[in-house]
Amino acid sequence: MWNPFRSTQLLTEEDSYFQFECFKWLLTHFGGDDFYKGIELVLPTEEYFPAVVDSSESAAQTTFNQVKMFAGLEKWPVKLEEQEEDPNIHIGDTLIVQNVDPNPLGTFSSNVNDEIKITYNPKIVSDPQQMVATFAHELSHYLTGTAHEPPPGGWENWEFATDIGATFLGFGIFMANSAFSFRQYSSGGISGWQTSGSGYLSEAEHSYSLAVFLRLKEIPPEKAIPYCDRSINAYVKQALKEIDSGNIIQELRGIKYVPQNS
Repeated sequence: MWNPFRSTQLLTEEDSYFQFECFKWLLTHFGGDDFYKGIELVLPTEEYFPAVVDSSESAAQTTFNQVKMFAGLEKWPVKLEEQEEDPNIHIGDTLIVQNVDPNPLGTFSSNVNDEIKITYNPKIVSDPQQMVATFAHELSHYLTGTAHEPPPGGWENWEFATDIGATFLGFGIFMANSAFSFRQYSSGGISGWQTSGSGYLSEAEHSYSLAVFLRLKEIPPEKAIPYCDRSINAYVKQALKEIDSGNIIQELRGIKYVPQNS
C-alpha cells in the first residue's frame, strides 16, 4: 500500500546498485593496503593545499602535485598542460554569441608511446575546489584505465566510474561540492545568473559515494560534514542512514584485492 509518509530513497535502485558495483570493481583492482592504509579523506584546508603560489600556472601545478601525492600516484609520469582560454561570448554590452561550447574543465589522453597528458581549463584556477575535483577526476582516469577489466556496464560507463574513483581516492568532498554551482555574474554591462557543473554524477550521487567511502574507511562523518555544502550535508546524512540499514559495507570489505600484476 502506498504510504505518503514513507521517506524517498536518495538514489534509485539502479543507481545505488551501480555505485556498489563500482566500489567492488575499485576494491578488486585498487584496494588492499593501498586503499585501507594509504588513502585518506582529503580536506579543503591549507594543511592539504598550501596557498603560497606566485602565478596561476604555479597554483595549478602545485595543486596538481598535491592531488597526485594524496592519490598515491606521485611517481606516475604525466604531463600537465593548460588549455586555451574559453572563447569570449560577449561581443557587446547586450550581445552574446550563442551555441559556443566552452572548453572542458579537464582532459586525459595517452598517445601511441603511452605518454600521459592531462590538460585543464585555466578558469578552474580561480575555483580551488573545482580545480582539485578536476585533477582528481583526470587522475582517476589514469588509475582506472589500468584495470584488467572494464567498469560495471562496460567502458561506456567509464566516466561515471571515474567520478566514483576520484572519491575512492579520497577527494569525495571536492567532487560533491563541485558537482553543481549557481552564482550571480556581472560582465561587460551584462548581469544575471549562471550555473556550472563538474563531473558526471549528480550532487546526490557524489554524496552517496562519499558516504560509502566514509563507512569503508571508518571515518567519522563529523570529519567531513563541516567542509561540505549545505545540500551535500543533507544528502550525506541520508546516504549514511540508508547504507547503515543494510550490510553492503560488510560485503564491500569482504572483496578480495587482486593486484594488477597478478
